[in-house]
Amino acid sequence: MKEDLKNRLTEMQYHVTQEQGTEPPFRNEFDNHFENGIYVDIVSGEPLFSSKDKYDAGCGWPSFTKPIEKEEVTEHFDTTHGMRRTEVRSKTADSHLGHVFPDGPGEAGTRYCINSAALRFVPVEKFEEEGLGDYKAQFQ
Repeated sequence: MKEDLKNRLTEMQYHVTQEQGTEPPFRNEFDNHFENGIYVDIVSGEPLFSSKDKYDAGCGWPSFTKPIEKEEVTEHFDTTHGMRRTEVRSKTADSHLGHVFPDGPGEAGTRYCINSAALRFVPVEKFEEEGLGDYKAQFQ
């Protein structure tokens, strides 16, 4: 499995999802991306976040107020780098995605700070061919 992922993913995608890495802020694919669609796990293809819940937090990484499917995202206590924070992983592939913080907008006040390298974007017009047709109504 690990060898297959090394062949399928870019070096950065592998580093982020499999080695709990972090991509550089402000120099990643989805920080300033605001097209309508769904962000899926780069490893499993499972839906993780909607562009409807994305906002510019000014932190240099894509930020979301909530996951599109709460049960597909798991949270874990993380004390790496001398910090106390909550790591976010995908349930199906166990991919490291980023972290969640209690400083976001909206009712829940959460900011899911996610590495672009852990995501693949599916625009609304490709939902059907990607098996995401059930989500189309959210964008009409």
